[in-house]
This record gives sequence, structure tokens and C-alpha cells, in this order.
Amino acid sequence: MRTDAPSAHPHASAMPRKRTPSALPGSGPRAPSPVVVQVGYALPRRGLPAPLSLRRWVEAALRGARRRRPAAVDLRIVGAAEGRALNRRYRGRDYATNVLSFPAELPAGVNLPLLGDLVICAPVVAREAAEQGKPLVHHWAHLAVHGTLHLLGYDHERPADAGRMEALERRILAGLGIADPYAPR
Repeated sequence: MRTDAPSAHPHASAMPRKRTPSALPGSGPRAPSPVVVQVGYALPRRGLPAPLSLRRWVEAALRGARRRRPAAVDLRIVGAAEGRALNRRYRGRDYATNVLSFPAELPAGVNLPLLGDLVICAPVVAREAAEQGKPLVHHWAHLAVHGTLHLLGYDHERPADAGRMEALERRILAGLGIADPYAPR
């Protein structure tokens, strides 16, 4: 279910979605997870993280933030033109950014596990990883975690909030075997 709220990602429902194998009922020996991550690719998938990796990173963020209830996240991987258009439309900034988070704004009384939509701009992620001397896959994981925390209400507008969010990101990423993304390189 989508709302017409201005924060809802306008293109997410327009593209076919694939479920990750562990999110499909009866897809394996274990029960379906209470976390569903729908991944859509707006550009060729070669060199991009697989849906299973993206789901793992979103799940790690949810666990790290102590979210125990079922959750659903729609994640779209985009190119620079779409990333720029969305950033301009929703944030008034005329450039492609690494990750955009669109928390779900459900009507009162509607109780669904939908947290919202994440949009990650692949060329920006690749450029930043190279500039910062980070393994590309680690930067992808960081941005999936970072965006998911935004969907849960975390932000970094004030220094104290930024400190809390970054500490949580560091802890979650360390649990995934990923070095501190904020450490100087």
C-alpha cells in the first residue's frame, strides 16, 4: 500500500519487484523472515550488490536499532540522472546524492510494517568509495545501514544526534566486519 504523501518515492511502484529468496514463503528450510526488502534496479545489475546483500545490510541496521517488529523496505538502485532528479524534487538540491530515505507516511489507523523507501545512487556510491579509499562493497553496506536508520527516525542534523547515529552505524558495521566508515583514511 502506498500513500500520496510527498515523502513517498514516486517511482518505486512502477517497476517490477523481485523478492529475495528468504522472503518467499516456503523457499527454504527456515521460516520467512519478518523483514521484507524489495529491491529494484533502474540500471544494469552488473557490479551492483545482489538483493540478498542489500537485505542483509538492512536487517543488520534493524537489529542494531533493536527493531523487533516486522518491517518492509523498498530499495531502488538508480543512476545519476534519476538520483539528481529525486534530490532536486524532494530536497531542493540539484545534484545526485548517495542515499535518499523516504519514510512511509501511512494514514492514521493503518498498521503496516512498511518503513519506507530507500534510493541509492550507484555512480555516487562508486565515486565516493574511490575518493575515500574504501572497498566499494563496504560503502554500499554503510549507505544501506545509514538509509535504514533514517527510515527509523535517526538523523544527523544536530551534533548530538549525529554522534548517536554514527556510533550506531559503527557498531552495526563492525558486526558485519566493516571498518569505521568515519575514520580518516
